[in-house]
Amino acid sequence: MSLSTARSFLSEAGYGEQELDANSALMELDKGLRSGKLGEQCEAVVLFPKLFQKYPFPILINSAFLKLADIFRLGNNFLRLCVLKVTQQSEKHLEKILNVDEFVKRVFSVIHSNDPVARAITLRMLGSLASIIPDRKNAHHSIRQSLDSHDNVEVEAAIYAAASFSAQSKDFAAGICNKISEMIQGLDTPVDLKLKLIPMLQHMHHNASLASGSRELLQQLVNSYPSTPMVIVTLHTFTQLAASSLIDIPKQLQLLLQYLKDDPRKAVKRLAIQDLKLLAKKAPHLWLKDNTQTLCECALTSPYNSLKLGMLAVLSTLSGTIAIKQYFNPVLGSASVPLRLTDLVKLAQECCYHSNLAVAAHGVGVLTNIAISCPDQDIVQLEQDTVLGVEALLTLCCQDSSPGAQACLKRTLTSLVCLLKSRPHLSQSAVEFLLCQLQTSCDEARALVCHALAAIASHLPVLGDGMLGALVDLYRVACRSSTDMQQELLVSLATVIFVASQTSLSAEVKLVIKQQLQNVANGWTVYRIARQASRMGCHDLSSDLYQSLRTRVASEHFYFWLNSLKEFSQAEQCLSLVEDGNYSAAMSAIAEALRSYQKGVASLTAASTPLSPLSFQCDFVKLRIDTLQALSQLVCTCNSLKTSPPPAIATTAALSSGNELQRCGRISMQMKVSMDEFKRLAARYGDLHQSSFDADYATLRNVELQQQSCLLVSHVIEALILDPQTASFQEYGTLGSVQTESEYERRMMSVFNHVLEEVEGLSKKHPPVSYLHTGCLCDAVIALLKVPMSFQRYFFQKLQSTSIKLALSPSPRTPSEPIPVQSSQQLSLKVEGVVQHGSTPGLFRKIQSVCLNVTSVLQSKTGTDFKIPLDTKTNEIEQRVEPHNDYFSTQFLLNFSVLGTHAVAVEASVVDESGIEWKTGPKVTVSVKSLEDPYSQQLRHQQQSGAQPAPQRSVYGRF
Repeated sequence: MSLSTARSFLSEAGYGEQELDANSALMELDKGLRSGKLGEQCEAVVLFPKLFQKYPFPILINSAFLKLADIFRLGNNFLRLCVLKVTQQSEKHLEKILNVDEFVKRVFSVIHSNDPVARAITLRMLGSLASIIPDRKNAHHSIRQSLDSHDNVEVEAAIYAAASFSAQSKDFAAGICNKISEMIQGLDTPVDLKLKLIPMLQHMHHNASLASGSRELLQQLVNSYPSTPMVIVTLHTFTQLAASSLIDIPKQLQLLLQYLKDDPRKAVKRLAIQDLKLLAKKAPHLWLKDNTQTLCECALTSPYNSLKLGMLAVLSTLSGTIAIKQYFNPVLGSASVPLRLTDLVKLAQECCYHSNLAVAAHGVGVLTNIAISCPDQDIVQLEQDTVLGVEALLTLCCQDSSPGAQACLKRTLTSLVCLLKSRPHLSQSAVEFLLCQLQTSCDEARALVCHALAAIASHLPVLGDGMLGALVDLYRVACRSSTDMQQELLVSLATVIFVASQTSLSAEVKLVIKQQLQNVANGWTVYRIARQASRMGCHDLSSDLYQSLRTRVASEHFYFWLNSLKEFSQAEQCLSLVEDGNYSAAMSAIAEALRSYQKGVASLTAASTPLSPLSFQCDFVKLRIDTLQALSQLVCTCNSLKTSPPPAIATTAALSSGNELQRCGRISMQMKVSMDEFKRLAARYGDLHQSSFDADYATLRNVELQQQSCLLVSHVIEALILDPQTASFQEYGTLGSVQTESEYERRMMSVFNHVLEEVEGLSKKHPPVSYLHTGCLCDAVIALLKVPMSFQRYFFQKLQSTSIKLALSPSPRTPSEPIPVQSSQQLSLKVEGVVQHGSTPGLFRKIQSVCLNVTSVLQSKTGTDFKIPLDTKTNEIEQRVEPHNDYFSTQFLLNFSVLGTHAVAVEASVVDESGIEWKTGPKVTVSVKSLEDPYSQQLRHQQQSGAQPAPQRSVYGRF
């Protein structure tokens, strides 16, 4: 069958496919479209979205849509419906259609069919194309005409198309508004049709007069048609219109609160609550104190738990925004009400002990946000009430394993962690309470409680020692089976133990963990625990766990991956055993660590595959190796002061040459080499940071800390030995005030501050260079080595995936063939690109724009060397474009006046929403051959032969 090749090509996932195969797949699909069997035609049509996803560039998408338009024009209604579904699924590719007029012409021809179903499908097709043809008058006319049809299917399709065009076209919205108003108000229009027409008014927000007229009509409908369906549809359209036009949000809040308060129907109240939550997220700053007060009163008086839950959800959203401050700020001219006597606090306190767990969870959330954001004279009592409410709710949720109870438990624990970060003095009692709950909770709740304890211990490490004993005792008896929940509990408990122990696990704790893992844990659980140990710096345990896992995997790539992790953990374990002042032991430890790291890099290279190249991991580890080598070389340089002290004539030579560094002897030049090396390492760490667009924040912070450590060492060398007079410590003075997020960062910042204090004190007392200076440098090296390396999440797991695919035109027919261009002309290089995402796009950061840099380098020269201006010899152009629907396109004009072969490189980088540029790539290179144009060649030959140049031929030459 002809479609089998296309189906197999389109079903393959991953990168590395030949782009030319897309044309072959399109040809196979075209054979299916031209088949005489309806089934093959339909199968070919539904395969087109996969083709677009595989090769999302305009030249192929344009051809494919023109073929689909032919099928739409000539096929039956079922084929038209398939084409419609494909068009709706491929909405973000529609703007890549180059021949829009021809495509619309073929589709639009069906609108004149005598079949109302065919016309209805065509109208829906036009509605799906509204983003690329918003102002096509023939489409507007057909929609208006079809609204008067007597066929219900066609009218519903016309309503869909009219809504789509109203959202895109200001002119169409202004022209159709009166028509829609007449139909809605007309007595001959059925009620069910009115319910479908009313939502169109939410798109009438293109100007103030249009929005005002639509709002007046909706107000008339609310008053004239009090039935429940009509009120629900009208109110929701009202809200959508207000949210788009922005200026009517305060009026809409009053209207919704009025219906919530006065209308007895639960369906209307539920709709009002839903729209209030939408406006609370959209514009919390527009909520006045009276609006919040009315909502509190309604919640206090409502007898229905479902409605109370919805109102509390709105208040929970508001309590985390500026609206909560507006509520507690006293109005001018009125007496201030104590915090605990306000209706909002009363409602939250009452709901904390509600029988419905979801209501209680929202009540706790509101009370927590109030306690965090509203400090007051009686805040102590409010804090106690909040803690009591949290503890009561946690006690209930920890005994219930149902999904609803676990969702409430997660929400409550999140509120508790936020409260403790803001009020650290409440942490001790809260941790003791959570440890007690761990003993009696169900397994589902234990994992969530462990996550909360880990978050608290990360923020307040002083609490770690107090919880470690209870956690280890619980680990001994926690798991007796190999169910999924028990495996999750093993990982959660181990994580809390690692956080609480702060990188120094005792032999007893390691023995308990290993015994439990041998008894009930599966391989994936052991790997997750080893991964957490590597992240928290417990490398002695992680090395043993990786060692035990190597032979339990089914792929040699996994074996090499685990072997590399084992070697890295062993290397870091060697470094953690270094003692202060023992420089020779430090050198031996670095040498041993480097041996393990080199073995690990070899295994890591063997573990990489084309689909998983492990580029970040390789770069990070190679940088770590180079850093350790530089630190080792620095210690050797410091020791050289003993083996090769300055000569006796060093002072005289320094005075005669005017170079004070010669007073120190050969060590000064060695120190300058070391300083330059650390600066280069810092620049390489910066490049690695800049290329890690998809990394999580903890991983990027880890790379920054490595970069700062290299900069610190280079600064210390300069301040102590090379230039102590001009070295400044002011730029490093704020290190102690930086808020740290992890134990690794906390220890690194402590080392930074300690080293800076020692160096600052020493540089002011003693001139360079003495044993005090070299000893200070070696102590700084040992202090940095003793902090266990933290391998963060991005080293193991890539949660966000972003890549860019570029296509250049003109492109050579074969990769080795250059593109010919005449030297007197300029080459127009078109660059098209597609942004490809993984399963969770924009998880950490989103692409705001793409920066394209085009450079050309002359590789070989073929002609004589004429005197050509310097600026015409090379091209270097940079341009930023904003992707739309993950597609971007731009053009560059390149000048190749020098005859010969030029290499043109196009490199892409992305700019995120914060304006930070990331070097993500890719880099595409094409070869261009600059040729001499015929007239210049003829002119040059005549000049060389001494003849007069012939006049240039033109169209007037013959007359």
